[in-house]
Amino acid sequence: MITLLHLSDIHMGSGFAHGRLNPETGLNTRLEDFIAALTRCIDRALAESVDLVLFGGDAFPDATPPPLVQQALASQFCRLSAAGIPAVLLVGNHDQHAQGLGGASLSIYRTLGVPDVVVGDRLETHRIDTRSGPVQVVTLPWLTKSTLLTRPETEGLSMTQVNELLLERLRVALEGEIRRLDPAIPAILLAHAMVDTASYGAERFLATGRGFTIPMAMLARPCFDYVALGHVHRHQVLCQQPLMIYPGSIERVDFSEETEDKGYLLVQVTKGQAEAEFCPLPVRPFKTIEVDLTQAESPQTRLEQAIARADIADAVVRCLYTLRTDQVDQIDQSSLETALAAAHTYSLQPELKAQTSRSRLPELGTDSSLDPLTALSAYLANRNDLGDIAESMLTAAAALMADDSDAEVPLDDVDLSLDDIDSLALEETAQQLRLL
Repeated sequence: MITLLHLSDIHMGSGFAHGRLNPETGLNTRLEDFIAALTRCIDRALAESVDLVLFGGDAFPDATPPPLVQQALASQFCRLSAAGIPAVLLVGNHDQHAQGLGGASLSIYRTLGVPDVVVGDRLETHRIDTRSGPVQVVTLPWLTKSTLLTRPETEGLSMTQVNELLLERLRVALEGEIRRLDPAIPAILLAHAMVDTASYGAERFLATGRGFTIPMAMLARPCFDYVALGHVHRHQVLCQQPLMIYPGSIERVDFSEETEDKGYLLVQVTKGQAEAEFCPLPVRPFKTIEVDLTQAESPQTRLEQAIARADIADAVVRCLYTLRTDQVDQIDQSSLETALAAAHTYSLQPELKAQTSRSRLPELGTDSSLDPLTALSAYLANRNDLGDIAESMLTAAAALMADDSDAEVPLDDVDLSLDDIDSLALEETAQQLRLL
């Protein structure tokens, strides 16, 4: 039996906007949160003396992380190497350069020859000798269209045809790896992919235009004893036979993951069977406070009460509140900041509600036959901001109505050429511009 720890989507260096500077360390507190989450995963791997660690991809937000962030990740994986625990590091979409060429952020581990570390940056089968025996790991990194197809092959094809061709190329390549597997040794597929039956979050939009969705049936092959997935940040089990799981990310990246549990998997794999346990991590909470103040007599009090009811201690908080324009002066910003002081960090995001309806002027009534000049005069009398130009507007309106009454001639009695029509249209346009 092979015992392995499966984690994915570390995203070390993400979410700095939700943190603050720690004066004691000089680091952003969100970076410290991500380091702490990864440290707990590696601590568990060492404590359980697992046979293998599988990382499902997306180590960083992009392929060129700052040296400090690279060092934070490397210091943890090097603990596995020092303990003689092999690790397979799969390349995800965030680990690749934008064009999908030129290597990946994790390739440095292979270049430096770090003991017991395998980098999965291509579709390939790796035989790994663990303390509990050999295991086969097929690595399927994030694939782009340029990985499987050339530009001439896609010319003149629709997007549907291109995707069908991509999946056919992948099916053939994966089948080649499957046929080379040793049926006597446990086999694992480690893939960073968007599987069609998964529940997606922001990953779908972050990868738009670069990847493609893979049918679950293509990966759920009986030759695999366990299918370890990465890319989707929400923990979910897609298939039981073979067992196919996304462990999810180990920390919250943004508010779209506010309600999701974060953690990793401990998996027991034998030939023909796998059992997994989800191990939640104590990550920093995200909290949204949303209040509609448009009907509140005392918007400040209502908002402070909503904050007081929320559990915001050491949380990343966003306070969303809707109010009318006439209520803006009733909000005391400094008092809200005091009420939110217990949060780790917070943001205030007010939204002004547009006044889409206006009360009817009593002078106008509901009589549709009211004289237009009389109606305009009543309207201007209630618009103090138009007082300076009210007289000019009434004069212009009277002139326009006089022109219209003079122009009421049957069309049959008018003999106009195309040139005359164009001339009249230009003259009318110029008149309108002068009035404006």
